[in-house]
Amino acid sequence: MEKIVKSIQDIIKKLFDVDVEVSITRPDPNFGDYATNVAMQLAKPLGKNPRIIAEELAEALRQGGEFVEVTIAGPGFINLKLTAKTLMDNLNDIWNDNYGHNNDGMDKTVIVEYPSQNMAKPYSIGHLRPGNQGWAAKKLMEVTGWHVIADNHLGDYGAPFGVWVVGFLRYSSDEKLEQGGVYELGRVYIETKKALKEEAARGEAAMANEVQDWLLKLERSDPQALAFSQRFKEISLRHIHEVMQRLKISTDYELGEAFYVTRGKDAVKALLDKNLAIKNDDGSVIVMLDEYGIDTPLLVQKSNGAALYATTDLATLLYRDETWHPDRVIYSVGSEQQFYFSQLFALAKKLGIKTELIHLWFGLIDQINEDGTREKMSSRKGVVLMEELLDNAEKRARDMVNGRDVSDEDIKKIAVGAIKFSDFVSDRRTNILFSWDNIFALSGFSGPYVQYAAVRVNKILKDNQTPQVDTNGYDFVPEKSIILKLLDFPEVIRLAARDLEPHKIAAYLYELARDMNRYYESTPVATGNVTDVEKAARLGLISKVSQVFKSGLDILGIEVPGSM
Repeated sequence: MEKIVKSIQDIIKKLFDVDVEVSITRPDPNFGDYATNVAMQLAKPLGKNPRIIAEELAEALRQGGEFVEVTIAGPGFINLKLTAKTLMDNLNDIWNDNYGHNNDGMDKTVIVEYPSQNMAKPYSIGHLRPGNQGWAAKKLMEVTGWHVIADNHLGDYGAPFGVWVVGFLRYSSDEKLEQGGVYELGRVYIETKKALKEEAARGEAAMANEVQDWLLKLERSDPQALAFSQRFKEISLRHIHEVMQRLKISTDYELGEAFYVTRGKDAVKALLDKNLAIKNDDGSVIVMLDEYGIDTPLLVQKSNGAALYATTDLATLLYRDETWHPDRVIYSVGSEQQFYFSQLFALAKKLGIKTELIHLWFGLIDQINEDGTREKMSSRKGVVLMEELLDNAEKRARDMVNGRDVSDEDIKKIAVGAIKFSDFVSDRRTNILFSWDNIFALSGFSGPYVQYAAVRVNKILKDNQTPQVDTNGYDFVPEKSIILKLLDFPEVIRLAARDLEPHKIAAYLYELARDMNRYYESTPVATGNVTDVEKAARLGLISKVSQVFKSGLDILGIEVPGSM
């Protein structure tokens, strides 16, 4: 596509002595292989009818001999057709081991924050999307040249800590904790929250005060509180790491809220000293953000001096700025936090932080109830624990391969791939519907469908040796749609990275899988009445398809199984 753009720009320069940005698109195949509306862009600066400009451009493009057909549509759209051989030559010219990657982010640093789980609670489906979307954002930044730092901002501080301690002392024991681990802590947390709610309904606060007391003890580095915190953290991290390993995601750092508490309180004091914050009569501290169009002030410290999310997030902003000097920070957090992040980003501006801050938000995971209504997936109605979800997915993957000789390793790749791909079937900003049937569909927009297409390509390559013959005489006509699709890959990556929309990668891979299936229906690759030249050309092309499947799925955090 870059070569075509350059050809059009050179002709425009020669005809009109104008430098212009040229964009090309893929029109309906009946009209051409590529199209441009540059004639309409030039109409105003040149003071000419766009149709006349298009005709002049079209004539020059025809004379250049690069295109087999140049037509004009509407007020000035120019449609271009090339031979399949020319397209294949172009693909070979730009092909490399990292095909599709670019250096748009060269010499820039980005921090991607995900999945940011809470301590002492089992890894739930609520952190499926933060992990998936965060990992995909990380990979998109990497393949576009950024230096990436991945940080898991753990929820290892705050009011929940007090809930866990009070609940453990009231409803659990060392023996139960030893046996149940993080699941026992989760049970205790739910039971304690229920008791706190019942207490509040009675107009009482003894238990709630205990919770706050334990939080303050932790802030004052009380030995018993620190011991509880460390114990819960070790249990939680062991569990979190096991689940993340199954999901094939990881981070470089795990700087949780506890790491930032002292720094946060120092930062609040500095804000007060600089008159950037206001201390209320009750002792709480707020930052006014009205100059940024936000009427609601940001509470950065409680009246009793305790830290909040905003306290530790303030410290996180400052620490990252001073330590890594990032050009960009991406927060992979759900849509419910949009207003809070608008406050936090306004605070960053107030502090003079120049880093580009992005809230990579996404919708909820919904399910269909027995009555046919749709609502947020919850533990009351279905699977909510990630380990349960993955176990179920592996069982379904085994059922799907139907007794074929597929290794346990490949079963896991299919299961994780199905779960992850379901997160990218639509724009991240929409809610996704969790449906086991759709997730494991072998004939629809699903992970197994794309994985199977990749496995099929790899099997063809494995089963057939490429003849060592000259393919220059082959016209590649049956393969033209595949070649065009492969030529699209770099631009798909560029747009997905620019907009942080990994669903564009998923859609592309699905279309490539569909195009390959159609190709097999009409064109034998290595069997039947196929000459050595045809076989060599076709195997050479699908080796490129194999690489693109692997590269694209890798961005989504999905592996290609050895068999299915």
